[in-house]
Amino acid sequence: MDINSASTIVLQALTQATSQDTAVLKPAEEQLKQWETQPGFYSVLLNIFTNHSLDVNVRWLAVLYFKNGIERYWRRVAPHSLSEEEKSSLRAGLITNFNEPVNQIATQIAVLIAKVARLDCPRQWPELIPILLESVKVQDGLQQHRALLTFYHVTKTLASKRLAADRRLFQDLASGIYSFACSLWNHHTDTFLQQICAGDEAAATSSLERTLLSLKVLRKLTVHGFVEPHQNMEVMGFLNTVFERLKQFLECCRQVGPDSNCREKLEKTILLYTKVLLDFLEYHPYPFTPLIQRSLEFAVSYVFTEAGTGITFERFIVQCLNLIKMIVKNDAYKPAKNIEDSKPETLEAHKIKTAFFTYPTLTEICRRLVSHFFLLTEEELTMWEEDPESFAVEETGGDSWKYSLRPSTEVLFLDIFHNYSQTLTPVLLEMVQNLHGPTNVEDSAHLLIKDAVYNAVGLAAYELFDNVDFDQWFKNQLLAELHVSHNSYKLIRRRVIWLIGQWISVKFKSELRPLLYEAILNLMQDPDLVAFFNLNFLTYLPVDDFEFRTEQFLPYLESIFSLLFQLLQQVTECDTKMHVLHVISCVIERVNVQIRPYVECLVQYLPLLWKQSDEHNMLRCAILTTLIHLVQGLGAESKNLYPFLLPVIQLSTDVTQPPHVYLLEDGLELWLVTLENSPSITPELLRIFQNMPALLAMSSENLRTCFQIVNAYIFLSSSEFLQNYAAALCQSFCELLKDITTEGQVQVLKVVEIAIKVNPVLGTHMFQSLLPSVFRGVIDGERYPVVMSTYLGVMGRVLLQNGSFFSSLLTQMAVEFHQEMDQLLGSLIEMWVDRMDNITQPERRKLSALALLSLLPSDNSVIQDKFCGIINISVEALHDVMTEDPETRTFKDCMLMSHFEEPKLTEDEEPPTEQDKRKKMLALKDPVHSVPLQQFVYEKLKAQQGLIGDQSFQTLMETVDTEIVKQLQEFLQGL
Repeated sequence: MDINSASTIVLQALTQATSQDTAVLKPAEEQLKQWETQPGFYSVLLNIFTNHSLDVNVRWLAVLYFKNGIERYWRRVAPHSLSEEEKSSLRAGLITNFNEPVNQIATQIAVLIAKVARLDCPRQWPELIPILLESVKVQDGLQQHRALLTFYHVTKTLASKRLAADRRLFQDLASGIYSFACSLWNHHTDTFLQQICAGDEAAATSSLERTLLSLKVLRKLTVHGFVEPHQNMEVMGFLNTVFERLKQFLECCRQVGPDSNCREKLEKTILLYTKVLLDFLEYHPYPFTPLIQRSLEFAVSYVFTEAGTGITFERFIVQCLNLIKMIVKNDAYKPAKNIEDSKPETLEAHKIKTAFFTYPTLTEICRRLVSHFFLLTEEELTMWEEDPESFAVEETGGDSWKYSLRPSTEVLFLDIFHNYSQTLTPVLLEMVQNLHGPTNVEDSAHLLIKDAVYNAVGLAAYELFDNVDFDQWFKNQLLAELHVSHNSYKLIRRRVIWLIGQWISVKFKSELRPLLYEAILNLMQDPDLVAFFNLNFLTYLPVDDFEFRTEQFLPYLESIFSLLFQLLQQVTECDTKMHVLHVISCVIERVNVQIRPYVECLVQYLPLLWKQSDEHNMLRCAILTTLIHLVQGLGAESKNLYPFLLPVIQLSTDVTQPPHVYLLEDGLELWLVTLENSPSITPELLRIFQNMPALLAMSSENLRTCFQIVNAYIFLSSSEFLQNYAAALCQSFCELLKDITTEGQVQVLKVVEIAIKVNPVLGTHMFQSLLPSVFRGVIDGERYPVVMSTYLGVMGRVLLQNGSFFSSLLTQMAVEFHQEMDQLLGSLIEMWVDRMDNITQPERRKLSALALLSLLPSDNSVIQDKFCGIINISVEALHDVMTEDPETRTFKDCMLMSHFEEPKLTEDEEPPTEQDKRKKMLALKDPVHSVPLQQFVYEKLKAQQGLIGDQSFQTLMETVDTEIVKQLQEFLQGL
């Protein structure tokens, strides 16, 4: 592509590609895509986006195309890669001028220079860093800023490389430019401080931007540029200076006030200073040891004393809390149990921590965390009153919650309490004791303190296990507090129910649960509390833990389930509905079939909720989960849900529908449990299987569930299913077997084995195109035992349950192998006997014995040659399946099933599904479970003796090892 002649047409295409008219936009995009691999295209783009007279949108698009081209075509090994000559020209052009006037484009240019640097610097681009260092010294404000911006992005990108050679290169770079970076940062920082003191806020804001960028560079160099940073005086000098600079910048916050133009950047810079310390601590815990004392003093001073009053802000406090937390829980600072095994650096760090965290300091931190930071704010209380659902969502982990102060204080409290529990337990218990007895419902300050202290006791439940008699506290005080009905006291009622939720899996007697259920029921019936309690107490409704007893919950089931359903209808927030559905699902899962009398209302409502949630895929996932438990609870009665249920499954598992990305996993699980609980096949249920070939072709992590669904269809209605879908399924399996793991092969073959087991004639016929590969696998001696075992299982089913098909398969394979049928049969039996040890399941071992014995009686010389092996396998299988009655000294086949019995279930066991019953009925017909092996061996040997005569039979038996014959006689004794 000639640059001069091409510039006009590329510029025209880029202009059209910025159009809002798709008729103009689409052809332009297609044309630009075709040019991506043309030599000279990126040189044209460079000329366009560096031409400041052109339209900003066109230049922006040119930068993006250039950046995407670096990703695709810059590497030498990439298809259609750029020539070395063009790359050299582009590199030179990118750093000719740092004078881009548009901020967004300047940032994109800095990023794409960094992308090139990642691939080419320093070997192919040694001049980049020297040019950047010179450019950041120029007096022109715009050029200096753009060069500094590029310097930062290049440093950031090079620091992110993780190969050892790349890290060494970056360390070489860091050692060469660290002094310069420090002086650059100091210069811009001092300039900013002078300007802010002089009251020149506009100039100060500009300098602050340069301070921020130079500090970002220094952060990357400090954290990633040195193997032993503590041995570099400049690095440690910079880190020690950070504390002084932080104090200066915090004082600037006081000076400029909250509404200043530079306040936002000032706070960003302060946060960046804390990130320098946090990153250095994370990557270099031992070199950080000399900074532990100053870090703790600084953070504790600004967060837990009056020093921070009026100048700290929430995100800074969060960073300080994180700094304290990382020091407290850092494994590098914890001595080994045997002190002599600890590193000197660890002992030094531990010594510093121990000296700092004295009893007064720990006590003050604990008290301040609870009595100051744990208090609900006026803003939170107002939100609770005005929008209780949003408040509940935030409190239980909304997006903004993750970045707010409360979780950080709670995490620090837990870490400090865990590490210094002996010191802090008496402090917290004293705070609880001070709150003992009735509370004035009008004293809002006292209520807030009680809420905070109860919060602390809930968080520290595991640490307080041996120090709090929670059962007594529950009976003597907490239960009574749940019954205080005054509106102001809802703060405590809500905290108490949360507190119980925290302790219930730690220390709570099972016999107290009915009292708790009654209290919960009482709270749920309060019309003023229902909207609030949607999340806060439902999260801790104790149905989802190990100590749950169904019989204790059943008296309250109807009322609680009804109120939960009412709540589900009343709430409006998507997150809330998901949470209520989760609790409903837990209840259904726990009580199982006993939910049946109470679910009609839910069954009627879910279709409406599904329809309303068409734009909320996560809510639909919650509905799917509820349906899974509902189908399991309803069992065969779930067929009444099919008008709603089957379209839901259809949509969730259709890969042509966009929602499948979110719904597929739960949709497949619902499909499976629906089949397992279905009493009979329906045309609609059969029709959904049209979704399966595309799912199998995806070969995703859901493949196992897909195979389970296929098996469930075979168990449910093998004839209809195989006649409709076996051809497509067989084709899918053939494709899968070309590129699938060993485990996947086994899953495919198990489906074939089950199909033949359930329907021998139709199964072998429908999957006949797969069976030659199974036959080959046996003959070739498949090396993976688990695959060989499955091959032999399939072959055993064919031989035992469809002998005529086996004969035709043998004929077909003899042609393929260019062997006589008898010769090939002999090879098959020989490999079968040789690989019998690959088969570990007793059922398959018995199946092999039955299958090979079914070849008898025979006058075929090949079968008689292999007679010894057949007897060996039969005796091995007899050892596997025969159990001896110690009284009568007779043997019994333990795999025989004579009749179907409804199992007697214990309280914790789930009733059998319809599929469980189908499997049981199938087992009654399965030769493995219906044919006594002992009798079968006897009859086959008798028949063989009758066919060839006593003399020949005796000769045959002499080919068998005498010990095996002796064992065989013991098993057949009495027949």
